[in-house]
Formats: sequence, structure tokens, C-alpha cells
Amino acid sequence: MNRIAVLGSGSWGTALAIQFARTGRPTIMWGIERDEIQAMARERRNDAYLPGVPFPELLEVTTRLEDALGDAEDVLIVVPSHAFRETLQRIADSGVTPRHLSWATKGFETASGLLPHQVAERMLDPGVPTAVISGPTFAAEVAAGLPSAVTVASADEGNARRLARAISTTTFRAYTSPDIVGVEVGGATKNALAIGAGISDGLGFGANTRIAVVTRGLMEMTRLGLALGAQRETFMGLSGIGDLVLTCTDDQSRNRRFGLRLARGDSVDEARKAIGQVVEGYYAARAVRLAAARLDVEMPIVEQIHRIIYEGMAPRQAVDALMNRPLVPE
Repeated sequence: MNRIAVLGSGSWGTALAIQFARTGRPTIMWGIERDEIQAMARERRNDAYLPGVPFPELLEVTTRLEDALGDAEDVLIVVPSHAFRETLQRIADSGVTPRHLSWATKGFETASGLLPHQVAERMLDPGVPTAVISGPTFAAEVAAGLPSAVTVASADEGNARRLARAISTTTFRAYTSPDIVGVEVGGATKNALAIGAGISDGLGFGANTRIAVVTRGLMEMTRLGLALGAQRETFMGLSGIGDLVLTCTDDQSRNRRFGLRLARGDSVDEARKAIGQVVEGYYAARAVRLAAARLDVEMPIVEQIHRIIYEGMAPRQAVDALMNRPLVPE
């Protein structure tokens, strides 16, 4: 079978590389941290992010981007949103044009307010078929082979079906969608909202408050998506409400744990350090707020989360601001 290159060796990149290799497809994972990659090659696992999960025989690792891209049929980018453009630039500088490019990166680009597919459009050969993989999945559970489902979105229906077939197994099911914008908006916005759910629970507000954050957060996500041209039904699926509920309600979510720590008195820097990995919602809160302001979309929960993170507002004060807003129709 044709080889796939996974660019990014964090927890999610490693989990997807393991999943592709399990399908019987030769897979190579690229990372920039030489010591970490050498340890993975030696130990045949990623002890830093997915301890105890052995690599399949068909998975190899490298720090040489040219070796990863080489004869790969598919290139999958799995890096944090703030590193997405840099990774695309590395690909361009390599001189290798991917045959097919996809990404599992979630988030708006903070500086430009662009979604990943918009960044890719500006940096790629227009003839390269692209797709995005998103949905309610924790890396550890995918790596452990527990049943999971994702969405593969592409403007090219045939490309979406091809990639979905390539990644699917009896424990990993991929659905397809033509709505790249909706899938990306869901993946970006849920990270910020999960911080809000963590703050709510950290303040001891209980189940009623948590579900209010989830439900009203879904409305905010949908409003932003529609303003950007997404399809409403996308937000009722895996990459919308599915991903939102997952990250808001389970402590495997770094964003939720970040919110819990803020509510319990940690500073932003203390909370980020304690998580020990990239907290995408930290970046998403700013980027989503900027996108909403540009489009004149009302997102009061995201607004208060932004104030807590970037303006030093006390979490309880932010809750009071939300609860004292004028009453409006649902």
C-alpha cells in the first residue's frame, strides 16, 4: 500500500500514525525534536505522550522532512494551530509537492484569523487535493484501539471517501463531509469553550451550569460557522456537538483541565505549565474572538473566557457578567 507521512509527533500525531500503520499502510512520522525522535526509534513507542503504547511494525520515525515526504502518497499535518503555517512553509522549502495533503490541526491562525484550509490555499499548489480530519477523539483512546469516529471533510468528495477508507478499521470509523469550514470552525471553537466548562466545574457550579455552557456554546459555534459559510447540520455532527461535548466533559481534555486550574486560583502561566502540553484553547480564545468581532457575531461565552485569560478578569466576575446579560429569546 502507498505510504503516508504524518508531520507532528505529539500525542495526536502519534495516535494517528499508529492508526494508519494498523491499517497495514507503511507510515513515517516526522518530528523536530531529535532526542525525542531518537528515543521513539529506539524504544518503539512515544513515552512522552502515549506511554506504554507500542508502535506497529509498519511505523517508522524521522527528523528528516525530505525522508518523510519522499514517496508518500498522503501527507497528514498534525501540529498545533500556531505551527501550521510554519509546517506548510517547511514542505514548500523541501521542494516536494504532496500528492494529497490533509491535516488534523484545529484552530484559527491567531495573527491572520484564517482557518487552516485558508492558510493552505495561500501556500499550496492549487492542484493538490486537500482534506481535514476532525472529531471527538482523545489520542490515548485511539492509540489504545478503543472504538472511535471522526469526520473527513474535503471539497473533493472522492478524495474524502479515499482518505476515509484509508484510515478506517474495525475500531476507527471515518465519515465524510463536504463542509470544510464547518468542520474547522467546530474544531477551533470547542477548545475555547472547553476552558469555560472547566472554569464552571472548577467553581463548583454543577451539572446545570456545565450543560448551559455546552448548549449556549454550541449556539455561539454555529453562529460563527454560518457567518463563515458553513452548513448548519455540520454542528449537529461529530465535529460540532460531538467534539464540544467530549472536550467539555472529560478530564482528558487539556483545555478543560486548564479551565479547572484557572477556577481554582492558578495564574494563566501556572495553569499552562501544569498541563505540560499545548493548550489550544489558550490560542483559540483570542483567535475566535477576533473572528467573531470581524464578522459582528455575538459570542458572549468566548468573550468572557478571553477576558479571564488575557485581561485578568476573575472567573466569578465573568460568570456574573454572563448571568446579568439582558434576557433574549433562545
